[in-house]
Amino acid sequence: MLVRAENTMMGQGKTTRKAWLGAVLAFGLVFALQPLGVAPSLARGAPDSFADLAERLSPAVVNISTSQTVSGRNTRQQVPGLPEGSPFEDFFEDFLERQGRQGAPRRVQSLGSGFVVDPSGYVITNNHVIADADEIKVIFADGEALDAELIGRDPKTDLAVLKVEPTDDLPYVSFGKSSESRVGDWVMAIGNPFGLGGTVTAGIISAINRDINAGPYDDFIQTDASINRGNSGGPLFNMEGEVVGVNTAIISPSGGSIGIGFSVPSDTAVSVIEQLREYGETRRGWLGVRIQSVNEEIAEGLGLEEPKGALVAGVNPEGPASDGGVEPGDVIVEFDGKAVPEMRDLPKLVAETSIGRTVDVVVIRDGKEKTLNVKIDRLDETETADASGGNDGKEDEKGTAEVLGLGLSSLNSTTRSQYSVPDDVEGVVVTFVDPGSAAAEKGIRRGDVIVEVAQNDVRSPSDVKTYVEEEKASGRKSVLLLLASNGDLRFVAVRIKEEE
Repeated sequence: MLVRAENTMMGQGKTTRKAWLGAVLAFGLVFALQPLGVAPSLARGAPDSFADLAERLSPAVVNISTSQTVSGRNTRQQVPGLPEGSPFEDFFEDFLERQGRQGAPRRVQSLGSGFVVDPSGYVITNNHVIADADEIKVIFADGEALDAELIGRDPKTDLAVLKVEPTDDLPYVSFGKSSESRVGDWVMAIGNPFGLGGTVTAGIISAINRDINAGPYDDFIQTDASINRGNSGGPLFNMEGEVVGVNTAIISPSGGSIGIGFSVPSDTAVSVIEQLREYGETRRGWLGVRIQSVNEEIAEGLGLEEPKGALVAGVNPEGPASDGGVEPGDVIVEFDGKAVPEMRDLPKLVAETSIGRTVDVVVIRDGKEKTLNVKIDRLDETETADASGGNDGKEDEKGTAEVLGLGLSSLNSTTRSQYSVPDDVEGVVVTFVDPGSAAAEKGIRRGDVIVEVAQNDVRSPSDVKTYVEEEKASGRKSVLLLLASNGDLRFVAVRIKEEE
């Protein structure tokens, strides 16, 4: 700005008072910004319009329509004029049931969003959009509807891959690198909010690397581009028209956008989608360590200059880490050439590593850095990411289960350390929360401990499953849980789904 003003002055020979004042202001602005570390030349203004981008990308964004048959007895019916989630819903449902207005099975439909990533018909959406569906249809911008096959799904990142069989090549979009996106960048969301059809909204990236306790690999992009119910599974675009996120969740007391939406970063989505397309399931890496956060007190005790990395609290004797020489007390600060600033960063890095690959793991041991070579094995996941629907709520030999949209595990020394559960708390720990479940709506998070189910003490995941089944058999529509969270006890009533 300053150079252009000087050139103008030199070319004219004389300078008007207005031009001189403009030059002085520009000069002052540059030097005023320099102490703040701001580079004016790097700032990008708001686009004049999103119209060209929206016109080019919209044909590749689709609506996802699902349907399933549910029992009328346990189907939640919306009472006219009563907001969804109202505490009076159960009261009115009980009233309607007593009046004989429930009973016959019926078809329930829901709508979401998705986008085409391959002209041959591969479509990406959220797992919670298509979960439990008997029938899935993909509806295009021109109104054409095609039946979709579920190729694979991954509840832990809330992603699913569908396949349709078009007669011609479909318009599609490509993924960009979410790692190159910055807070403050313009983004655009296209989706199907509230079933209205193709809708475009725009905003900025509000934050990155958000952990909202939705799963073990949380690393969300936060945006203020309007995302509402029905936008789930739709794409978040950068200004080059690349998909940098898959819109997944919102924080809202009303169900409408308040400017806090979350998207799965494309860097996470791409690797999961590739595995689902190739194998129909995820194949994540496994290190075989039990880790915990490094706080200031631990860092001081270990002689670290600052709290960083992942402290190894235990090593599986049959795991890759043990074979590679990792020991309890080591602090992992780097994995495969990537820094590990916090404990929660390590599981994501390990999960994304190819099975059978040998990587460098940098640890701090006795105050000194040491590089170890570890060959990554495959994680044996309790909950598989294929169309079979996981472990169907059954407890396996490791003392884990899935029920009410929650992954559960018995409390032992390992899980107590991993989730920081006090020794005086007894129950069953929550290890995973389906973002689309009623449990998630009630604010249940990973690390919460279920102490009671229907006022019965529980000590294993099978106890939880048994009492939930008993409540369902008695005709109840919800089950009362007593949770221990951060030292506090609270009761939560969670709706029981038909398939539980």
